Amino acid sequence: MNGLFADPLPLLLGAGVGIVLLCLFLAFGDDANKKQAKRVDRLKSRGHRPVGETLQLRRETGDRRKIDQFVLRFAPRPDLLRERLRRTGRSINLGTYGIGCLVVALVAFAGALPLGLSPVVALPVAALVGLWLPHLFIGYLVRRRANIFGKHFPEAIALMVRGLKSGLPVTETFQIVAQEVPDPVGVEFRQIVDQIRLGHPPEQALWDAVKRTDTAELKFLVVTLSIQRETGGNLAETLENLDNILRRRRQMKLKVKAMSSEARASAMIIGALPFIMVGILSLVNSGYISLLFTTTRGHHMLLAAACSMSFGVAVMTKMVKFDI
Repeated sequence: MNGLFADPLPLLLGAGVGIVLLCLFLAFGDDANKKQAKRVDRLKSRGHRPVGETLQLRRETGDRRKIDQFVLRFAPRPDLLRERLRRTGRSINLGTYGIGCLVVALVAFAGALPLGLSPVVALPVAALVGLWLPHLFIGYLVRRRANIFGKHFPEAIALMVRGLKSGLPVTETFQIVAQEVPDPVGVEFRQIVDQIRLGHPPEQALWDAVKRTDTAELKFLVVTLSIQRETGGNLAETLENLDNILRRRRQMKLKVKAMSSEARASAMIIGALPFIMVGILSLVNSGYISLLFTTTRGHHMLLAAACSMSFGVAVMTKMVKFDI
């Protein structure tokens, strides 16, 4: 019995598997929530509810899951996390994000043990990796959706200009944009149109879309429409000028990206060089490099190296990142 509990690895692995199974059961084992989600899908397919209201019902259904309540209890700022997940354009709720963090942490823990790290050191490292990698992945999805939105948004402004010149009201041009422009611009304008049909003021519907997307291009449009409503003038000409500004802004972004490509490549090479050297030394002289993973002093050196590299990568990323 003492021999069984002397080695904590089986206990930790068993506890990790048990936690994963429990989370999966809590996330997918609630029959009432499944029935309600199916009912929401049926209402959406029949067209009985607008898209925005259907998405709100789906979000409230996900928040009632037990695993979502668990994440809400321990997340420091759940509202900001929910907004960030919503900006990805995917149906990722808090429970799914929490399970993803847990799975990544367990994989990192299982991968750290063969490297010679003790469970006491591997556990906090795995926890940090489980929080960091999903955060980076969600940030990547948000940035990619924002880039696609900025790519197609000038086309939406051009459609609005042509519609205004032909005599259509501005709310009708929103519907044309929702039908003609690809997603994510199209889906956001469909939600704007749905909110206007429900009786919301157009300005409020646009500001709600700004909160959902958090893109500078849509903020420019909302500010332009607000100023034009107060001061008057030719809206078609104003939006045409905004279209030119957005296109030049995108061209400037591409130019800056091309000019900073050499610095970004250097940053990636410098960041990957330590890992490449560790791999080469492991193949050439594994006993020499194994002291980093088998001794306490080696663990301290790895921790210091990880902190130093993280600081260096953050500084290099900040140096090659330009906001326009």
